[in-house]
Amino acid sequence: MPPKKFPAIAFISLLLGGIAIGFAAIFMRLSDVNPLASAFWRMALAAPVLWCWVFMVRRQERIDDKRTDFSRVLLLSGLFFAADLGTWHMSLHYTTVSNATLLSNFAPVLIALWMWRVHKMRFTRIFLVGILIALAGAIMLVGPNASHGSGKLLGDGLGLMSAVFYTGYMLAIKDACDQYATARLLAWSTSITAAVLLPCALGMPGPFWPSSSAGWVTLVSLALVAQIGGQTLITYAFAHLPATLSSVSLLIQPLTATIAAWVIFHETISPLQMAGGALLLCGIYLSKRGS
Repeated sequence: MPPKKFPAIAFISLLLGGIAIGFAAIFMRLSDVNPLASAFWRMALAAPVLWCWVFMVRRQERIDDKRTDFSRVLLLSGLFFAADLGTWHMSLHYTTVSNATLLSNFAPVLIALWMWRVHKMRFTRIFLVGILIALAGAIMLVGPNASHGSGKLLGDGLGLMSAVFYTGYMLAIKDACDQYATARLLAWSTSITAAVLLPCALGMPGPFWPSSSAGWVTLVSLALVAQIGGQTLITYAFAHLPATLSSVSLLIQPLTATIAAWVIFHETISPLQMAGGALLLCGIYLSKRGS
């Protein structure tokens, strides 16, 4: 039997989705509402567009024999994503863009441990080398921003905590992708996430409503680029790629966020960080080869 062809389109979609989500931290920093309100509006503004997409593809769902009912896996995906977004947006309030984005993407390590512990999965040597190089590069990328202040330490802790919830979300949607169309999966998870975040956003100090039209533009951009664009590409890719490869490749998010933060917020990038970015991309390539 000839070897299965590598799904290049899915891998490219994954990288583009990671880049799009890398800009989420930038839009959140530019918004004039409190961090949890930013997370809520990201979901709330994206949900109607996603449900319109569901309406457009409902015939294809029947042809493909996809589920259209509500199930536990949809609820879990929404709950995990709400916890991930809430803690991550809070971490951005206290620490740097690059730190928060990196720490939320420590999910590859957690996913590998989960696959090894629960499913007894074994990994090729080149994949393990790739994931180690990618993680080392990501750490070098944000290492100079590591802080010792209590506020930034709290932000780093929240970023790391979000990785735990992000792992649960990725494992949930990996399972759900086999059962549901991408549109319906995203519509449900986004709607559930918005519903969970709403009372948290209303109860948090700081503005809930944008104070200007520019504020609305920022939030709409957050919804369109990060949630609809980024998550759609990633969810499509997850249906065609192993969960371990998918999670490692999403380490491109901190690279994107760091460069964007350097351009927009003048967060400096040292030679060590540049070398880390190169190692990160090298690790992604090796993990692609090794999977």
